Amino acid sequence: MIYVSSHRQPRDVLNCLEDKLPSVSTSKLGSASELLVGPNAWLVTLTPSQYGSTVKVQKSSEDYGGLPEPEMRFDIARCTT
Repeated sequence: MIYVSSHRQPRDVLNCLEDKLPSVSTSKLGSASELLVGPNAWLVTLTPSQYGSTVKVQKSSEDYGGLPEPEMRFDIARCTT
């Protein structure tokens, strides 16, 4: 699990991740947005915060070789800074 605080607004992070990640589906839960990446491989939750957004990334227990963890971490870093 990865937690990141970002000065960027959730919408900006969401748009960036949608451009960079494969097979993304998006849903809204109250003020939070969720991105499901790959075939149930990663769940990214974007929540507004006082200073921008909080990003929570969870990896599924299923193996999905289409997006290795180092690449996911890199894309999260690019989109939250």
